Amino acid sequence: MAVPHDLPLVSTVAVGMSLAFVLGLIAVKLRVPPIVGYLLAGVIMGPHTPGFVADLSLAEQLSEIGIVLLMFGVGLHFSLKDLMEVRRIALPGAVVQIAVAMAMGAGLTYIWGWSLASGLMFGLALSVASTVVLLRSLEEHNLLQTNDGRIAIGWLIVEDLAMVLALVLIPALAVNFGTSAVGHEGAVVAPLWQTLGTALAKLAVFVVVMLVVGKRLLPWLLTMVARTRSRELFTLAVFGMALGVAYGAAKMFGVSFALGAFFAGMMIRESDLNHEVADRALPFQDAFAVLFFIAVGMLFDPSILWENPFHVVLVVAIIMVGKSLAALSIVLLFGYPLKTGLLVSAGLAQIGEFSFILVTLGMAYGLLPEEGRNLILAGAMISIALNPLTFFFSRQIYEYVGRRPRLSNMFNVVDNDLACLRADEKQSLRDLVIMVGYGRVGRHVAENIQNAHIDLVIIDQNRERVEALRENGFHAIAGDASYPEVLQQASIDRAVAVVITVPDPFEARRILETARDLKADIQVLVRAHNDEELSYFMEQQVNLALTGPREIGRRMVEYLRLMRSEQADL
Repeated sequence: MAVPHDLPLVSTVAVGMSLAFVLGLIAVKLRVPPIVGYLLAGVIMGPHTPGFVADLSLAEQLSEIGIVLLMFGVGLHFSLKDLMEVRRIALPGAVVQIAVAMAMGAGLTYIWGWSLASGLMFGLALSVASTVVLLRSLEEHNLLQTNDGRIAIGWLIVEDLAMVLALVLIPALAVNFGTSAVGHEGAVVAPLWQTLGTALAKLAVFVVVMLVVGKRLLPWLLTMVARTRSRELFTLAVFGMALGVAYGAAKMFGVSFALGAFFAGMMIRESDLNHEVADRALPFQDAFAVLFFIAVGMLFDPSILWENPFHVVLVVAIIMVGKSLAALSIVLLFGYPLKTGLLVSAGLAQIGEFSFILVTLGMAYGLLPEEGRNLILAGAMISIALNPLTFFFSRQIYEYVGRRPRLSNMFNVVDNDLACLRADEKQSLRDLVIMVGYGRVGRHVAENIQNAHIDLVIIDQNRERVEALRENGFHAIAGDASYPEVLQQASIDRAVAVVITVPDPFEARRILETARDLKADIQVLVRAHNDEELSYFMEQQVNLALTGPREIGRRMVEYLRLMRSEQADL
């Protein structure tokens, strides 16, 4: 196909972005994540399909910018506070799940006759879920601010940090395994401990420089630029820092572009301007991320689907069944309810951008055969496309279990200290109020109830939060209040009211129904997020339903009326 003036960069970007837009729009209309459309655009433009073939080398260079901006965005939104809140489940859970996925991948490739190094690399690429897909799925299901959503995000943060460490260690390990495709034939290879030690030392120096210098310098520079009131200069500063730190980290410390960009984002997060940085970076990050997915799609050879369909099915099974069952088992073993396990397992039943980065790295260092790359890309596209179904089936399983008391008792984990009130606690409670959800809203409600000297029992799914509440003298239990057993453990028979402050509207509805089934005359006070939810709760004849915007408006009008009456008296 002839291109005017022979401009391969322009043609690659123009055709790629246009095709990605059309296919992404079709994907959204089909209720499939748009990433599937972007990957398909790359497949169509790639050398393995007829028609227009884009310049792969240019696409790969553009995708490097996409990787840098993706990792910059991950660092910019990385919250150590959120991770620490769910660390007891997210940290061991993610580590064990990565190990299980690597073992499954290595075991499968051993049967296929691959080397151990290739098998471990293959399993590692299958172990890490897509941040983009998970966040969008949680947002779509209104789960982003829930405790279950925070656990899933914390789990993914640990996975991302593990992959960041892998980006440092893989090149060093590849050289010692003698598989490096970018090294020199006949070169003297240092011992493994020396290679790893050198890589980790460089990483440590880089981290220290970023924490000591970057943490102060980057926010200070942004503040200085912001004072110029120049939008384009501020935008240029953001991208200069992201790309400059990434490039400097690679050249001076031998770490990857991705790791340098991640730390640049983390340091800029310390600035008071971090929200403005995110607003400026997001559109460009999205655009270059699309080019990244297009470049990945161009590498994919679709013939793998009909030449080795059984291999593709096994890979998809590891991603969507093996990983999910491992995550579900881990969550349940840590004493969390079935709903948390189902949501975490559904959110992690896919792979995405980090897997693609690992594929690129594995190919560069000769750790992955071409078949491995195609299998991983096939697994990614299929798992991302089917991910909405995993959320649907997880909700169906949850509702099925909830309708059967025996299964409900089995999976709700009520036989532990945090799920029960002590006998002496129950005896001391009279005319109590049960509050479900100790989040941003629940904290204020609990404080006011406590100040009114009303007996209060708090139910929350975050076990660490329940432990902290008990240490501070609150009556609290861990569990899912949509199960009858949990409300019974909270002594609903002695309660005069239930206050529901959970952010998930579907969960709030189930709690309302369960509370009314157990005690028809109980007073129900509920938090609504919008007028539609408010209307629903009023139809259910709750005693009090409030929304934030309505209450703010009402209090402002009350103040204005009071002000006018005071002026009239004067």
